[in-house]
Amino acid sequence: MISTIRGYRRINLIRNPSQKQNTIRCLSSSDPKDGGDKDDIWTNARVSSYVGHTFPDFIEGWNRRVYRKVGYGLAATSTLAAGLTATICDSVLSTSSIPAALLTAGTAAYFYVGERDIKQKQHSVRRNYPVIGNLRYVLETIRPELRQYFVESDMDGRPFDRMHRVQIYQRAKNVDDTLPFGTRRNLYDINSEWACHSMWPKTISLDKARHTIGSSEWGCKLPYSSSIFNISAMSYGAISENAILSLNNGAKFGNFSHNTGEGGVSKFHRRHGGDLVWNIGTGYYGCGTGGEHRVFDQACFQDSLAEAEGQIKMIEIKLSQGAKPGHGGLLPRSKITKEIASARKLQFPPEFDCHSPSSHSAFSSPTELVEFLAHVRELSGGLPVGIKMCVGRPGEFAALGRAMVEVGCGPDFITVDGAEGGTGAAPPEFSDSIGLPLEEGLVLVQNILVGAGLRDKVTIIASGRITSGFGLVRNLSLGADVANSARGFMMSLGCIQALKCNTNKCPTGIATTNRELMEGLDPEDKAVRVYNYHKRTVKSALDIIGAMGHESVDMVSSDDIMRRVRTNEVRTLSEHFPEVEPGCLLSGTAPERLQTVWNDLQPSRMWIY
Repeated sequence: MISTIRGYRRINLIRNPSQKQNTIRCLSSSDPKDGGDKDDIWTNARVSSYVGHTFPDFIEGWNRRVYRKVGYGLAATSTLAAGLTATICDSVLSTSSIPAALLTAGTAAYFYVGERDIKQKQHSVRRNYPVIGNLRYVLETIRPELRQYFVESDMDGRPFDRMHRVQIYQRAKNVDDTLPFGTRRNLYDINSEWACHSMWPKTISLDKARHTIGSSEWGCKLPYSSSIFNISAMSYGAISENAILSLNNGAKFGNFSHNTGEGGVSKFHRRHGGDLVWNIGTGYYGCGTGGEHRVFDQACFQDSLAEAEGQIKMIEIKLSQGAKPGHGGLLPRSKITKEIASARKLQFPPEFDCHSPSSHSAFSSPTELVEFLAHVRELSGGLPVGIKMCVGRPGEFAALGRAMVEVGCGPDFITVDGAEGGTGAAPPEFSDSIGLPLEEGLVLVQNILVGAGLRDKVTIIASGRITSGFGLVRNLSLGADVANSARGFMMSLGCIQALKCNTNKCPTGIATTNRELMEGLDPEDKAVRVYNYHKRTVKSALDIIGAMGHESVDMVSSDDIMRRVRTNEVRTLSEHFPEVEPGCLLSGTAPERLQTVWNDLQPSRMWIY
């Protein structure tokens, strides 16, 4: 007897030797004798109908012996068909001979595939189940498409569900994106969130959706007026030249910025003249020298700035990214094209692989980082210079805050990249299990900067799966001033979430260097879609902020968003993440855990809440 508990009923599978079948008895657990009712008994000749198997029964009965019997039968049938055809047909090329020819060809293909399956040693399923075992690999190949188009609901799908993808497509195409018949969400689900509207809503114009980045106290002479929603870092080479052209042209139309990614500033970034944020990683592409081990070179840096002719508005030093924090990268020299070499200031033809180590060679401590930022700012003529990071150890970011206070300088902006961020290719463990998600990372950075009295000098940029107006507002409420999105803008170009970014076979021509696939992406048409998506998403965010009763984006706070934490309990985000008083870390009056982290007592073990 096999007994399991499912809900409030126990299911017993009883072997009945006399009837040569299995009896399934469902007994109510409320019965004191556990005897159940006679009506709760069903019989079935096969246990597999209830328990389940890896393969259907007809496949389990297949083996090499059966495969050969079927093959001999096919061969005999083919021979018979050929003989009959020869008897009744005047010519071998007669249309009446086509069925026999097809049957013969099919039999030959059957034996060819089957014998190949038996002889190979890599796949046990194919060896044990010749011919039909290949069905597993066929179905496995098309499973993502079957799931996306026929199985998943509007609320399913990862990393982005269908509801959000469709919303992006509609806004990019500038078509109706209204929702009929009410929300599809269950508002009583745990972690469901909503904005608190006001009885006296306001209207906010699009020209107010901007934030100035750059502190004159820290030497910034050319502050940048940034949109509250911009294109996040994507390198040339990771995405195609047509994708770069589309994104930058769309950014120019909409007056928002386009982050280059750490692959350097290519000629495709410069062609249309859209505002650029130059992302500098550990490989110092476009601003470094060396072969396998590259170092920052100020002359090369200034040459790249001059080539951009004022198009570069900010400089971002990448410490880590959410999809693979603490992990480097390698571009084999066989994949380094002339255009990639030009953008990255590499020798061509290349002699070495293009290596991005996990850490920088220009600095190795918080103080050295702060000093390097000041040096880069000076070399650039006073451009805003910031850092991008996925937050890891709270104590290490607190140490950076202490260095900023002690040196009297720091980054003009900090891009907080959540662990839910994306990339073209990353080790699964790094994407799934390393780094703080955006929410926790954003709150930590906000609290450290506020507590250290630095918040008014540093702009916080949020990055990580932000695609909608509400997503933008939610991150503004947690402390961000600006938000970036990469995959949202990729979908505005036409990305269908095929999840083939790491294969160079992107069907939409975005995440590929294959020119044949790239031709499918028209830069002029897609630039308009990028512009439309940005404009309508920002407009949606402003509509929400106005509905809250605010007159500007700066007024949004964590009191404005509520979250259901239990079935019958909701909290504001300010209750979930209590705010700290300005300067409290310096005066020693911060919450105990945060103060302990700041004081460098067991920084790797303490948290902020």
